[in-house]
Amino acid sequence: MKSFSRYISKYFVSFSILIIGLVFFNLLAFIWTFHLIVLNDYGSSSPQNMIADVNAASRSDGISDEMADKLRSCSIWAMFLDSTGRCLWSVELPTDIPIDYSVQDVAAFTKGYLCDYPVFIRCREDGLLVLGYPKGSYFKITGNYYPMNTVKIIPIFSCAMLVIDLTALFLAYYFSRKKIICFTEPIISAIASLSEGKPVSLSISGDLSEVADSINRASRILSRQNQARANWISGVSHDIRTPLSMIMGYSGRIAGDTAANDRIRTQAETIKHQGMKIKDLVQDLNLVSQLEYDMQPVHKEPVRLSKLLRSYTAELLSTEISENYPVEIHIPPSAETVTLDCDARLISRAIGNLIQNSIRHNPEGCSIVLGLNCEADTICLSISDNGVGMSAEKMKELKERPHYMESTDDRLDLRHGLGLILVRQIVDVHRGTMQIESKEQKGYKVSLIFSKSK
Repeated sequence: MKSFSRYISKYFVSFSILIIGLVFFNLLAFIWTFHLIVLNDYGSSSPQNMIADVNAASRSDGISDEMADKLRSCSIWAMFLDSTGRCLWSVELPTDIPIDYSVQDVAAFTKGYLCDYPVFIRCREDGLLVLGYPKGSYFKITGNYYPMNTVKIIPIFSCAMLVIDLTALFLAYYFSRKKIICFTEPIISAIASLSEGKPVSLSISGDLSEVADSINRASRILSRQNQARANWISGVSHDIRTPLSMIMGYSGRIAGDTAANDRIRTQAETIKHQGMKIKDLVQDLNLVSQLEYDMQPVHKEPVRLSKLLRSYTAELLSTEISENYPVEIHIPPSAETVTLDCDARLISRAIGNLIQNSIRHNPEGCSIVLGLNCEADTICLSISDNGVGMSAEKMKELKERPHYMESTDDRLDLRHGLGLILVRQIVDVHRGTMQIESKEQKGYKVSLIFSKSK
């Protein structure tokens, strides 16, 4: 759920940055474009340049021919008024422009326009120089004055608007994110529960109701499939138990019958031994299924692991285990009193499966060592042997082998996998981890690591 919240946050932050960046880009583009337009219009014939050139090339009694020709080529007219308002000279003066002006007339056109011609003036000691441009060539703002209070408040107003806009953007982000997470959090949690094999039931209205209904349907389908699979495994285990008991009983009776010849007794002993393997396999399969679907009750209590290992080893040695498989226990003094909240029966089953795994893969015999070590926060229970070990390719194949309930390959070999699957299930129930170490001809070691009981 946290990763989804981070995703939503990143999405909205990226979106906000995009909006702000777009606004600044548009502002810069506008300023640059406006600058280029003004720069192109303000060439050599711009009012600022032209009035400076005309001022330098003229006197009260006239203007140079070269400058007059330049004015004509640019469609600009000019005139010079003396202190009484009388025109002393002119260049290309339009017919609708008067040649005599009163003080009121001069005051009027100095604001920007004279008979709709945009005009620009230069005050000199000997008179007034006036340049006129074609109608519609320039737009002049005549009312270019503002109260000082208005000018002073513009920066404050701009900053306030920026703060308001940023606050509004943040609030939009915050409430949108909160709303999206509120609607999607149950869905994300339900998907996480489905991935753990747990049933879910969502009740969501609105735009996401169809998604919730789909998840509910998927949960019901998975629950039915899991129940059917568990029932099938339980049924098969039950159906096999009776004929298997008969096979083992008759084979044991034949193996112990002194009237039978040695060949028949050996074959009967082999049948009995293989029947025991089938029995163990069925029990493992049934237990894995029960743990998979939380059908196996787990009774956890503080267990002294050193005592558990010694009790199990004594029980193992009292059976008919071959002398080719000596079993040793290595427990340092620091681990003698360590306890773990666990189901002793399941932990013993995991140890037994790992020991049988070593025996099964080392037919010529090997030494088996049960170890118990205690670190600062963890307890490590290990089962190792000095047998044939496993190549890197086999190790990779073992780690990548799918769960027997997830495999769709009819050729899936369970001889090496089901026992370890059961061990892994038992470790998972106790919130631990399993590590496998092995090299070819250098033995095999499985470590079960648990957190210390608090």
